[in-house]
Amino acid sequence: MAVCTATREVLPADAFEEPVERWTLRSPSGVEARVLTLGAVLHSLRVPDAAGTAVDDVVLRLPGPREYAGDSAYLGAVVGRYANRIAGGRFRLDGAEHQVPVNDRGNALHGGTDGFDRRVWRALPVAYEDGSAGVRLTLDSPDGDQGFPGELAVTVEYVLRPDGTLVLDGTARTDRPTVVNLTHHAYFNLTGRPELGVLNHVLTVDADAYLPIDDTAVPLPGAPRPVHGTPFDFTAPHPLGERIGAPDPQLTTAGGYDHCWVLRGHPWDRARSGAATGEDVGAEGAAPHRAARLADPASGRIMEVRTTEPGLQVYTGQQLDGSLKDVDGRPLAAHAGVCLETQHFPDSPNRPEYPSTEVRPGRPLRTRTEFGFPHLRGGGPGGTPEGG
Repeated sequence: MAVCTATREVLPADAFEEPVERWTLRSPSGVEARVLTLGAVLHSLRVPDAAGTAVDDVVLRLPGPREYAGDSAYLGAVVGRYANRIAGGRFRLDGAEHQVPVNDRGNALHGGTDGFDRRVWRALPVAYEDGSAGVRLTLDSPDGDQGFPGELAVTVEYVLRPDGTLVLDGTARTDRPTVVNLTHHAYFNLTGRPELGVLNHVLTVDADAYLPIDDTAVPLPGAPRPVHGTPFDFTAPHPLGERIGAPDPQLTTAGGYDHCWVLRGHPWDRARSGAATGEDVGAEGAAPHRAARLADPASGRIMEVRTTEPGLQVYTGQQLDGSLKDVDGRPLAAHAGVCLETQHFPDSPNRPEYPSTEVRPGRPLRTRTEFGFPHLRGGGPGGTPEGG
């Protein structure tokens, strides 16, 4: 049986007092992932093209720890305690009000000014009977960290399967009630060439509704908005750039796509739409469902995203301004990559109608997201057809 491998290296002392490690996971499929202990960053994800003639990096990446220390775009990081936004940085839990740092237009974004993307995690290798290999990253967040209540023990596992699927498993346990929303903030570019951008990438999102936002990127009051007949309808494949400049107030507000889609495979959306069944057991017991499919026509690369999460934040990188340079010195300009962030909804602690982000003693958070590459298994042109 062909198996994956995991190897470790310690990077030269750089911007941190403690050493930063880089772990490399290799699959017999030709996929290779590199993970930093700083920010649990996915530093590299090399994937063969459909023809098998080229292997390229399909995530935007910075040279090393010093550059990630100054990165305000969260490239490749695991972000928390609370991914996305909390309005005003305030929320009430069990009758007590909590204030966390605001760092984005008066709101708390991605855990505040010193979130999990700024921390150095501990790491250990993990092997699996099916031939997969992984690295288990752990982080302890003390009670009161960035204003959040409760001591939180967080584990994130990157697991590479023999078929090239990259799995992210997250767990968070607390000693008192708190709120948690973890996501992965990789910027994908399936061409392997950031200068080409991603506006020609073809996206499908398995969602019939999305959350419209105000001018500070917090969801507006009211129910999710149907995508039908709008530039937010990716229920069938569309190039990212096809409608990004449409005269839609939501696109104007965000400067492009930076919105959360309500995934139809999650039990919350099935219950909301009246399609729930007796088998719907909630997020913690749910199996991963497909969230999105991203394809690059030029290379033939296809990536499918599956998750247990209820939402998918699609961000087309419009705030990248060229000030960050990648590992080859190329400026990362607007639309150089696209984020497909599986997560709970923004501002959920203040929106009781949304799926809960509360974590309590004995009730940990568990989340899984899978990034698969069906073109490596005959799922490209002429292979498995596009569909749900």
